[in-house]
Amino acid sequence: MYDLLVIGGGPAGLAAGVYAARKRLDTLLISGDIGGQVNWTMGVENYLGYQFIEGPELIEKFHNQVGQFPIEQKIGDKVSRVGKVKGGFEAVTEAGDRYKSKAVVLATGKRPRRLDVPGEVEFTGKGVTYCAICDGPVFADQRVAVVGGGNSALEAALDMVKIAEHVDLVSLTPLTGDAVLIDKLAGAKNLSLFTEHQTERIEGQDFVGGMLIKELKSGKSRKLEVIGVFIEIGLVPNSEAVKKLVELNKWGEVPVSCSGETSVSGLYAAGDVTNVPEKQIVVAAGEGAKAALQAHRYLQRLAA
Repeated sequence: MYDLLVIGGGPAGLAAGVYAARKRLDTLLISGDIGGQVNWTMGVENYLGYQFIEGPELIEKFHNQVGQFPIEQKIGDKVSRVGKVKGGFEAVTEAGDRYKSKAVVLATGKRPRRLDVPGEVEFTGKGVTYCAICDGPVFADQRVAVVGGGNSALEAALDMVKIAEHVDLVSLTPLTGDAVLIDKLAGAKNLSLFTEHQTERIEGQDFVGGMLIKELKSGKSRKLEVIGVFIEIGLVPNSEAVKKLVELNKWGEVPVSCSGETSVSGLYAAGDVTNVPEKQIVVAAGEGAKAALQAHRYLQRLAA
């Protein structure tokens, strides 16, 4: 039985691993991949210490730092279920492996809700992005598209009209976001609005070169000459593994205290899978550190 099981290999999970190692906890870090959403981020300009760094490069630096500590890692196998057992917790993976620990830090993040159109997967990280805050500056003075009609899409469009040459906002439905955001966009001269339009495919060669959309009422298609596509149709928390263990909020997030505590003693959560606001790399890393430190205190109490 491990002292601590860290589930997730993004900024929150990797930070939790570093802090757990510094506290000399016998730790297993298990994740389907290393990096999570950050691997899809073309450029990071808001992480302290780096004026600009590509997402995969930043994650590589995080992972290398974890590798300096004696932390056992199981990468490539996702945890499908976490349950209570005598003396702590048991995590079961998709491959059927089982791991026990006295405490757990859940840091599984979120995954973007995908459009599921041709070209989306192929051009992810090559013009297709799911984070305007992260990647917006990369497309300065270029023509881009934002897909979505809710608040996240409207906020992304508001960010991009300030720095892009032109923004095409494409929504399957009439805009559903807050009226105040819609009003702000109404005055943007470099914005074209395509409501009740379906995204059919994303095109290009080595990089995005355009996208094809279709008007639902007329059935007519047109090509938007964009080099960037921001998909903003929501995020899905990767909380399925604990849905029978803790009560999730209406968005599927794990509610936590300011110390990363969940409603289950010994189970902590950090990063985008939680209800902590502002889904940013620096926030997730800090939350992971806090959760690991709190788990250490919990284990000290158990041993007392």
